[in-house]
Amino acid sequence: MTTTIAALIEAKFAENAETVQYTSTNCKTAIDKLTATNITGSNATLTVHMVPAGGAAATSNAIVKTITPGQTWPFPEVVGHSLEAGDFISMIAGTASAIWIRSSGRKFT
Repeated sequence: MTTTIAALIEAKFAENAETVQYTSTNCKTAIDKLTATNITGSNATLTVHMVPAGGAAATSNAIVKTITPGQTWPFPEVVGHSLEAGDFISMIAGTASAIWIRSSGRKFT
């Protein structure tokens, strides 16, 4: 088995439309870090979906966090979890250009 350390989601703004951010393709993935920073002067909400292969973003797989102005949230609810092949992370921000995201982890092939 080969382990590769990788950026799962390169630093970017979270979209205000449901968007698949990372798919565990032909590997198993361990999520080591997921951060979200609110760069605005108002509270902003980010919803993270950890979706099993063949599934869809839904309330049953959602983690919703309101992030205060200037705050970085480390998403302990996600860190340490793994994704099987075909599983994916999808997100939606309540406000466009408000939340800067990044994730890193390990891919096992």
